[in-house]
Amino acid sequence: MTTPPPAIAVAGLSVAFGGRPALTDVSFTVAAGAFVGMVGPNGGGKTTLLRALLGVVPTTGDAVVRGTTAYLPQLGAVRDSFPVDALGVVLMGRYPRLGWTRRPGAADRRLALTLLERVGLADRARSSFAALSGGQRQRALVARTLAQEAEVLLLDEPLTAIDAPSQEAILGVLAEQRDAGRTICMTSHDLGQAARVCDALLLLNRRLVAHGSPAEVLRPDVLTGAYGADVLVLDGGVAVVQDAHHHAPGHGP
Repeated sequence: MTTPPPAIAVAGLSVAFGGRPALTDVSFTVAAGAFVGMVGPNGGGKTTLLRALLGVVPTTGDAVVRGTTAYLPQLGAVRDSFPVDALGVVLMGRYPRLGWTRRPGAADRRLALTLLERVGLADRARSSFAALSGGQRQRALVARTLAQEAEVLLLDEPLTAIDAPSQEAILGVLAEQRDAGRTICMTSHDLGQAARVCDALLLLNRRLVAHGSPAEVLRPDVLTGAYGADVLVLDGGVAVVQDAHHHAPGHGP
């Protein structure tokens, strides 16, 4: 039986901004249908790696993504004053498939409403984006990303700075997407959460420190190589990362 090619293949990838290296000689592959978490300290290159996979930053080396791609930026990068309701936000995700000269039809609206239901926002379909809480906005943006029906999902901190119910709603939908065969790469500051939901982890600190299963990556010696003095090793070999830049979760549903 022939092994299918990886959904993502990166070899010797480096990125620099103004002469300062952001990523150096990163190489890895991601199997089709895998759910991979990209973790590491602030400024370690997680967002830069996603942008390199999208081809929107200058790089050296190779980065190949097989299949269509959808991208979810960090919540703070999206204006919260969209003059559109939640349904309209999700319908925006259809334009890459429709083209900008066609308007979404009845089938597109049905899909958008189904996705809003899946993220727990069916009752807020007609609420303006600005009127939604932070967690609800993120759910709408996840639904917009899924509306593209892409084969590879690149998600930048989709669970950061939102409430626990929104996190669980999003994780439930992402698990469904993985089970449907889509490939997911998600950046995260929460090592425990990433270990719980991801098949594999990429640990970055301007280079690839480790790549493997959560058990292989989240070892005290490996984490110390990425986080340095921010790792506290307890009795029994348990490592605790003290991240001063970790974002506090929001309070809106």
